[in-house]
Amino acid sequence: MMTKQALRWISGLTVALAMGGSAQAIEVGGLKFDDGAKVAGKDLKLNGAGMRTRFGFKVYALVLYLPEKKDTPAGVLESSGPRRFSLGLLREVTGDELGQAFIAGITANTDKAERSKFVNQLAQFGEAFVNIPQGKKGDIITVDWVPDTGTVMTYNGKPLGDPMKDIAFYNAVLKIWLGEKPVDSTLKPQLLGKS
Repeated sequence: MMTKQALRWISGLTVALAMGGSAQAIEVGGLKFDDGAKVAGKDLKLNGAGMRTRFGFKVYALVLYLPEKKDTPAGVLESSGPRRFSLGLLREVTGDELGQAFIAGITANTDKAERSKFVNQLAQFGEAFVNIPQGKKGDIITVDWVPDTGTVMTYNGKPLGDPMKDIAFYNAVLKIWLGEKPVDSTLKPQLLGKS
């Protein structure tokens, strides 16, 4: 028979485990994301998360993972090692619409000379989205930077296109949200963990 002290200890352990389990996920726009990630064998920390809205409508949830927390765009872009961002759709959208939105965001935050360095990767990136006929609410696009491999994308866990080798390209994608003309000015500070 268990003593009262043993029962209290087991009860306390159960509560701690339950709380620990709930702290391992964050919710953004109704979608759950892990509070950390593992890319190329390295543990990444949640840097920030937020929701993109447009005309009052929820568009997508976005979470950014880095090896160490960074609170400036330059810090994120200069971060060494693997990185990840995950984008969860909050409405239906075609792959073509997604691709066009990404390319527009890259174009707004890079100059022509910069884009000319990774024009083939831009084309490859746009082509990858053509393989998504219709994105549904809750679908997840994950984009990793894997050193010595490149930018690796998955759609609901399945590979999306081939790796794109240039770190400058990965940074150009991040500038969609962290550049001088972010697609959503409220999302930028959230990804930097400032709100």
